[in-house]
Amino acid sequence: MNYKNYITEKINLDGVSKDEIQNSITICDNLEHGDFSLACFKFSKELRLSPVVIAEKVKASFEIDDMISEVSVISGYVNFKLNRKNFIKTALSAAIKKGEIFKNKKANKKTVCIDYSSINIAKPFHIGHLLTTAIGGSLYKIYKYLGYSVVGINHLGDWGTQFGKLVSAYKKWGDKKTIDKGGIAAINALYVKWHNEAESDKELEKEGRYYFKKIEDGDKEALEIFEWFKKITLTEVKKVYDKLGVEFDSYNGESFYNDKMGVVVDELKSKKLLNQSDGASVVDLEKFDMPPCLVLKSDGTSLYATRDLAAAIWRKNNYKFDKNLYVVAYQQNLHFKQVFKVLELMGKDWANDCVHVPFGMVSLEGGASLSTRKGNVVYLSEVLDTAVKKTLDIINEKNASLKNKQEIANSVGIGSVVFMALANSRIKDIVFSYDRALNFDGETAPYIQYTHARCNSILEKAQNQPVGATALGFPRLPDNLLNDDAFSLIKLIDRYDDIVELAAIKYEPSIISKYLIDISQQFNKYYTNYKIAGDKNRLKLTTLVKNTIKNALALLLIKAPDKM
Repeated sequence: MNYKNYITEKINLDGVSKDEIQNSITICDNLEHGDFSLACFKFSKELRLSPVVIAEKVKASFEIDDMISEVSVISGYVNFKLNRKNFIKTALSAAIKKGEIFKNKKANKKTVCIDYSSINIAKPFHIGHLLTTAIGGSLYKIYKYLGYSVVGINHLGDWGTQFGKLVSAYKKWGDKKTIDKGGIAAINALYVKWHNEAESDKELEKEGRYYFKKIEDGDKEALEIFEWFKKITLTEVKKVYDKLGVEFDSYNGESFYNDKMGVVVDELKSKKLLNQSDGASVVDLEKFDMPPCLVLKSDGTSLYATRDLAAAIWRKNNYKFDKNLYVVAYQQNLHFKQVFKVLELMGKDWANDCVHVPFGMVSLEGGASLSTRKGNVVYLSEVLDTAVKKTLDIINEKNASLKNKQEIANSVGIGSVVFMALANSRIKDIVFSYDRALNFDGETAPYIQYTHARCNSILEKAQNQPVGATALGFPRLPDNLLNDDAFSLIKLIDRYDDIVELAAIKYEPSIISKYLIDISQQFNKYYTNYKIAGDKNRLKLTTLVKNTIKNALALLLIKAPDKM
């Protein structure tokens, strides 16, 4: 049951909308005050009343019932206490019905496209791609759970003059045996060498453009080299995606839209949106406080904006999306504002359904800069492998006899990297630290995973008692679950679907991360304060906690080991 909705519907404030009321209701931190709280300060100006007077009016008109047992006012806040017995009965029943693996919601007939990861062909899949891959991959899982038809799109960077440079470099210094053996690293070495040489040999720039023109014109040799590099890249990056549990439904990259841009340019011309500026074709956005959107260079070649316009139109025509998300770094804020505004000017009534989901930057401790041209890259696969190795070292030190050590090290090591990417608001820059990520006592994946393993250990030791998923059920309201610690834990379990929905609305997986920390901390407090072994009701509650943690972690692409 959505208690915020329930409370909102029972409040009548003339001059204040239900949406305003609901947005002002929060969960109380202090159980002594209540379970939910309505802050009346926002309504003071429009109602021309003090927050305290408004709060008293709400209290006086609110009818107590079987769900809300008490209403009180504290300094402009209206606090609502749930009928604890009825809430626990309802919440436990709903949690039991979910089972061990939570099923996706009923299909809602809506489609969301998510453009994320978008690696560059023939370039390293480095740690800089961690945030877009983790955020996009998590949103994919979140929307799936909520019943959406989801299209995960890896908009490959597979077009541009850099590929002419790579062909040039390969023909000058490369050989097939070295590339086949070295993969992306060998290709990147050629790219770095080309740029180093180009600093003194200015003719190389012309040669790079020459070979890209040959790719554009369908030259057999140039295309074969290009496709070979593309195949090597996809083979290597898919290994990383498999480790992360990330999936895509489309790998249509920039090159896919080459034959689809002409129609877009023609439409812009027919609607008189294109202007000439120093020989280039642009859409003037000055009255929207933006610089012009460059659509064609002076030589007639396309740009990112051209391809993104074509891609958005193609996705709408083919996927009929309700939302079209772009999980791309905040440095591209202006680019997407321009593209979405041009779509709007073209008369696309769905332009507002296109959303840029920006995120910050990620770096390693020590300030390692990332530059493909200079060869300063930190491969994401190396970060994951290092995290796994460090985890295995910790296991060997603390629990050497643990079975399936490698499998558990994989889950914990990779999970720690992903969680660090999803632990805070996506817009924040993060500095990745192995020590912080693998801390079993901090707000980390290992801490949450260990809580799950602790639940499992408790339940295994009580295996002769009927606490499994099929035996869950409370024939009568258990009095020993009415205390504050159990009540707080049950409230967290009950909030699962609301949390997932909020994460989808805000495009923010970190909301689930924080929820997992809260429920893990609350369970460990409960475990410390109460003896769970031998008490069937507490064991059943432990089962519900275990199931909730496991399913929430899965939405963050993280596995939940039964033992650690």
